[in-house]
Amino acid sequence: MWATPVTLRGEHASLVPLDMVHADDLAAASADGELHRLWYTWIPAPDQVGEEITRRLSLQEDGSMVPFAVLDASGRAVGMTTFMNIDHSAKRMEIGSTWYARSAQRGPLNTECKLMLLRHAFETLDAIAVEFRTHALNHQSRRAIERLGAKLDGVLRSHMVMANGTLRDTAVYSIIAGEWPAVRANLMWQMEKPRS
Repeated sequence: MWATPVTLRGEHASLVPLDMVHADDLAAASADGELHRLWYTWIPAPDQVGEEITRRLSLQEDGSMVPFAVLDASGRAVGMTTFMNIDHSAKRMEIGSTWYARSAQRGPLNTECKLMLLRHAFETLDAIAVEFRTHALNHQSRRAIERLGAKLDGVLRSHMVMANGTLRDTAVYSIIAGEWPAVRANLMWQMEKPRS
């Protein structure tokens, strides 16, 4: 396998292999802001977190996903993220199925997590491209992806059926290996710049 479980540590966050021991913290994180009620994305309800951990670990066994628990600086699990849709032979993957407790949003945690994931993908795994996908109407997610420096590849129209029966147009972004040095410099600046 090209991409396998790993622990990545930063100043504001750590990414550790997802495990059932994170279930209670993640249930509390899901309840923080009632994130599971968002119609344009899927985040497990507090009582579905264990089932979601099991699902992600099953995909890891198949080799198509490497799931992480996102820990804050105190070591509490405040969200999930993954390397997913992994193409081991082509060295491509998507960073996705990411969510954070409402209280963990709008700070340095997400930027640092993306920096760690992208650094591992490009500098350790020698990935040729990393994708990001989101609902075309999820403007918060699209702005965050664009702030990373990812480029819009296009929109897959009527790409999937959502739980509420609506059709999702999926915005597909990517960062390719040649863009990584500039993206890395941008993310490091975002982490270091003074905050007002």
